[in-house]
Amino acid sequence: MDSSYLTQYAAKSADNNTLFDGQPLTELQRELIARVDKYGVAWAERAFKHDREASFPTANYEDLKEIGFLGLCVPKRLGGLGADYRTYALVASRIAYYCGSTANTFNMHNANALWTADMIDALDLTPAQRESHERNRAIHYRNMLDGKIYSQPFSEGSGAAAGKHPFGTVATKTGDGWVLNGKKIFASLAGSADYYGVLCTEDVPEPTYANTMFIAVPADAPGVSVVGDWDPLGMRGTVSRTLLFKDVHVPDTAQLMPQGVYIQAASQYPHMFMTLTPCYMGVAQAAYDFTVAYLRAEVSGVNVKRRMYPTKQYGVAEMYVKLQQAWALFHRVTSEFKRNPSRAERMRAYACQYTVMEYCAEICAIAVRVCGGQAMLKSFPLERMFRDSRCGALMLPWTAEICMDRIGHGVLYEEGERRDD
Repeated sequence: MDSSYLTQYAAKSADNNTLFDGQPLTELQRELIARVDKYGVAWAERAFKHDREASFPTANYEDLKEIGFLGLCVPKRLGGLGADYRTYALVASRIAYYCGSTANTFNMHNANALWTADMIDALDLTPAQRESHERNRAIHYRNMLDGKIYSQPFSEGSGAAAGKHPFGTVATKTGDGWVLNGKKIFASLAGSADYYGVLCTEDVPEPTYANTMFIAVPADAPGVSVVGDWDPLGMRGTVSRTLLFKDVHVPDTAQLMPQGVYIQAASQYPHMFMTLTPCYMGVAQAAYDFTVAYLRAEVSGVNVKRRMYPTKQYGVAEMYVKLQQAWALFHRVTSEFKRNPSRAERMRAYACQYTVMEYCAEICAIAVRVCGGQAMLKSFPLERMFRDSRCGALMLPWTAEICMDRIGHGVLYEEGERRDD
């Protein structure tokens, strides 16, 4: 067999440059994680109630407000904590360690600041766009610092959130602002957010994805309504009901990004779409730690040690290997966040998203099997983690299926090659 092809492929192998110097935690990251740990146990205990009732963790958000986390990703010069992408990811994974639903919704809030801060500053904006953006975001950041909660509804029951075609929710220009009409499904924080950061399409002839706008709509604006029930498998505390917008008027200052800028950000910062990944990384770690503590009889209500059985030891080993693989990829990819990442870095981001979401579910499934019957009672957190974990692969805009599709195409096609070649 002629193996000369290896000379060509070795240079761009999936293993190329995988020797990665893990970045130690910064002083700020340690401080912020310590703040989470101060409240985490209370959040974990409240999680039982919110899961049972499918109710929003309002008390947890009061805690987040108290420690300044509603301004986590607001730049320091504008009064916030100034967390960058990796810092957000580390903090969010720690929040999820205690309560997955809180971390899931916390992602929605913080994306409104993370996406509109340094990322936008680095883009090619006109002077007028920079001026309007500086004015507008100062208003929204001040709202966050004052304790206002922002959501970020994506889904519409179509392929818009995956970037396949324009959003169906439409923004029509008026003399002093915009009028919105449309619907968002699976809108996390529905009924609990103060503002909804809505991705919509500017009302122009033959609109494309490039006409996407990012507008903050006050929850109490006339024409905004929350409808439908929320009784899902997992992540029940997110309360992701349906939002309706009927002739909702907002001023020009409601724009979270200037017209035409969202498409720049989405194409040049693909990592912005994996801010949910830390949530499931934290849930995976929590399931693993629960299993170890359970088998060692260090969980309240468990009086019998089970660690001596080879089958239990093997199961924990399976979980450990998957967890280490997921963390390794997570740390590398969250450290590679930048404008215009390389093709390899984009592919690795898809792989990270898929790996964390799927391994989280696999780790939780193994945990249920290893811990056994008692652990699946609702008096323990494992059965909730098991249900929560299965939801990650379904999260737009990068579902597990979308990630695999893009990885497969990216491996077999070079940049610019047509799909039918």
